[in-house]
Amino acid sequence: MKILSWNVNGIRACVKKGFLKWLYTAKPDILCLQEIKVSEAELTEELAQPKGYYAYWNFGHKKGYAGVAVFTKEKPIKVEKGIGVKKFDEEGRFLILQYKKFWLVNTYFPHSQRDLSRLKFKLEFNDVYLLFVEKLKEKSKRLILTGDFNVAHKEIDLKNPKQNEKKWVDDFLPKGYVDVFREFEAGPGHYTWWSYRFNARKRNIGWRVDYFFVPTPFLNSVKNSYILKDVLGSDHCPVGIELKI
Repeated sequence: MKILSWNVNGIRACVKKGFLKWLYTAKPDILCLQEIKVSEAELTEELAQPKGYYAYWNFGHKKGYAGVAVFTKEKPIKVEKGIGVKKFDEEGRFLILQYKKFWLVNTYFPHSQRDLSRLKFKLEFNDVYLLFVEKLKEKSKRLILTGDFNVAHKEIDLKNPKQNEKKWVDDFLPKGYVDVFREFEAGPGHYTWWSYRFNARKRNIGWRVDYFFVPTPFLNSVKNSYILKDVLGSDHCPVGIELKI
């Protein structure tokens, strides 16, 4: 089973750059999207329900802002669109899907902004997220967490370490989670986001902010993890895992 995750930074713009052709070529079993920046009324018929997929959308209340989606070949048992905290849920930042063999949580974490105007909001979000997934982990260790976490874990995960903010991931992983990509690739130079400025992508000056995390016992079910750096259409690129289930 192949699961991909991609912050598309506006799904309509990404479609104009070949998103649907890429989707049908890549053929993921599940595709998680973040920062869709669209309302239900703005979706085309094919985008709302791509061929061969069940599609689930969680739109932010604010027009052209945030939002997540999941395209899946297998119909989930249950889909939830929030975690029960209004100020976070109204921004359309969660999709939680229960399958027969695992739970999947697709999340778009908030950005603290350059002036740090949303830093408090982001840190509160981080804490609430951890509480939520810890409760979910009590139900099942077969848990997959993915999305744009809007933070680089270590200095190896960004080109300019001085720009990094609080390493929330260092508090998160000791709770019993694994950064899946780092189990398969230990070296530097692997990023998932590049600024549109200063030719950053061609120069590979980026950050790794898009992740898959799993509880440590579930790592045995992961066959591979990778970053699809050559896939264009957004300032982020897709990340992926393959499961042996």
